[in-house]
Amino acid sequence: MTETGINTTNPLEGLRVAGSVGLALRDVTLRVTSPETGMALSANEIGIIEVRGPNVFDGYWGMPDKTSASFARDGFFKTGDLGRIDEGGYVHIVGRDKDLIITGGYNVYPKEIEIEIDALDGVVESAVIGIPHPDLGEGVTAVVVKRAECNLSEKQIMTHIADRLARFKLPKKIIFEDELPRNAMGKVQKNQLREKNAKIFLR
Repeated sequence: MTETGINTTNPLEGLRVAGSVGLALRDVTLRVTSPETGMALSANEIGIIEVRGPNVFDGYWGMPDKTSASFARDGFFKTGDLGRIDEGGYVHIVGRDKDLIITGGYNVYPKEIEIEIDALDGVVESAVIGIPHPDLGEGVTAVVVKRAECNLSEKQIMTHIADRLARFKLPKKIIFEDELPRNAMGKVQKNQLREKNAKIFLR
């Protein structure tokens, strides 16, 4: 992110943990806090990753309100990334806080579902989003891009992931698209997918 320099690194020598972005650099302090309370969480609990150190910017130019909202009282910068820190201090990122889905009172992290869908033969990529739902608050929805020659169906995807994920994490609907919207940096624009499909559960 542009607000900080490098925060973590896998060690040149020593253990490298698959799926982790490594350990905090020297003089950089990382923690994970609850999105609801702002309190620090224990090892392996998922929350907002916060960072403090000489690599962190001072604030947004001419935007004091945004700067104030982006920092905790003790100087930690709220990165907006969701993740966890394991017992060994290794950091694992699971997504962005704005992409967190709350369905029926449960927190759902899209990356966990995307990994399972992307593992299917014929799937190019997927994006999991929360769409307004009259009963659940948000309905878990998967937008899937598959290869042109692939006949993969919604039912086949659901069968594949049904035993791999908790029931509340399963998509209520799967939508097939030719491609996912991206910005100039190549980042998937989930906000556009949410806007496009905002009424699928309200019809």
